[in-house]
Amino acid sequence: MEDGTFESPGNCGDTGTDQGFDVTNWDTRADCEVRQILDRIADKWSLLVIALLDRRSMRFTELRREIDGISQRMLARTLRHLERDGLVKRTVHPVVPPRVDYELTPLGADLHSTIKALVTWTEEHQPQIAAARTAYDARVSAEAAETARPEAGSVPVSGRGSGSSR
Repeated sequence: MEDGTFESPGNCGDTGTDQGFDVTNWDTRADCEVRQILDRIADKWSLLVIALLDRRSMRFTELRREIDGISQRMLARTLRHLERDGLVKRTVHPVVPPRVDYELTPLGADLHSTIKALVTWTEEHQPQIAAARTAYDARVSAEAAETARPEAGSVPVSGRGSGSSR
């Protein structure tokens, strides 16, 4: 069993829209399966694998070549988790040498459309996000400069008594 997971699935309540969306139903309880699934599918390697497999089925080495910076161990682990969650199908072909293909399941393809919508939203709003970041950085920088500047007429504590005799 993976570190941080529980043997029995937790019930974190209904996160559907019937009672309204309540983040406390999935965000605050460590045994919540919804939180565990979100953590898994939102990691950067899973997102990349899902996006690549949406195009076509791929072999392990093809995926590794396409995903810059992923180790063999991390790719194997990511694929195993995605397969366990029912998002990726692993097919072993009985040939020599063995050939293994990975492809999205219908559930994985459905998730990809949701991810694609999020990426589209990000691309459309990137200029607004960049402007907000610039404004935030300028505000924080100005606040830091204001805090560091001593008030007029005050004597800094470290400067008390300097230049005078005791």
